[in-house]
Amino acid sequence: MKAVYISICCLLLMSGLAAASGLPQTAPDYRTDYILKYKDAAISQMQSSGIPASITLAQACLESGFGTSRLAREGNNHFGIKCHDYKGRKMYVDDDIKDDCFRVYDRVEDSFQDHSDFLRFRSRYAFLFDLDPTDYKGWAYGLKAAGYATDPQYAVRLIDLIERYGLQQYDTAVSPDELPVTPVVAKLPEQVELKESSPLYKISLQREILKRNNVMFVVANGYESFYSIAREFNLFRWEVLRFNDERKDRQLQDGEVVYIEAKKKQADKYLDKHVVEEGESMRNISQQYAVKEKYLYKYNPGIPKGSDPVPGSIINLRKQ
Repeated sequence: MKAVYISICCLLLMSGLAAASGLPQTAPDYRTDYILKYKDAAISQMQSSGIPASITLAQACLESGFGTSRLAREGNNHFGIKCHDYKGRKMYVDDDIKDDCFRVYDRVEDSFQDHSDFLRFRSRYAFLFDLDPTDYKGWAYGLKAAGYATDPQYAVRLIDLIERYGLQQYDTAVSPDELPVTPVVAKLPEQVELKESSPLYKISLQREILKRNNVMFVVANGYESFYSIAREFNLFRWEVLRFNDERKDRQLQDGEVVYIEAKKKQADKYLDKHVVEEGESMRNISQQYAVKEKYLYKYNPGIPKGSDPVPGSIINLRKQ
């Protein structure tokens, strides 16, 4: 009888723990253990990146098989993140190709961080951050639409995981006031309003002057050069060239950004990283964020000066 009594008490205790966690009240297994172990990591990433905790956790569950995959067990890689130009430890697993290269992390949390960076700082996913942070269904279908996975049922599988294990409860652990500014908002240029006493006031009446990262710029119309813009703003040609990390004058493209003052040493605090897209150069990235090119090389020592980053690699835009 004593043994039976103890068994009943244990079952009641386990049920109580499950109820307190918000998970379905079934016997604990490796799946619920995994969720309870990493829910705080997902919530922390929501606070710093704005990605719903339910989405991060569901993707981790799906990509790692609840922590059972070889990548997760041997490489702490819970999202199947590939090497690109990664300088850390690596492992090779058959995936899209034989012996595909994947990142190996010292901590699981580093894998969660890289996952957040890939979503927050990649332009193809920028629209997702305009969704309500509790709209896990919108995020799931948005990820599929943006090409995150080739599985046609990927969104459905994420939603099923979230609802089966009640992962949406973790989205409410972060208040809207705690969420960071979205990447889209952070990158929006501001219009410069100049006082009549400013030497640029009369020019601003004829031409829109904008600023990004608190650095003033104009948008070229396709019939201009660095020299013509320098004359318009009473600057030396060499100044405008230096402001834009250029060496010689040329005809500008329609819509090209031209800075009329020196760029900064680092990007805005909400834009501390950038995921490289196909065809992007270090100068392209420098112009996007109003950061001097030489500092981008300084913050990314793995990229030789004068060379360009590999698509898919993460570029630091601020001192780490």
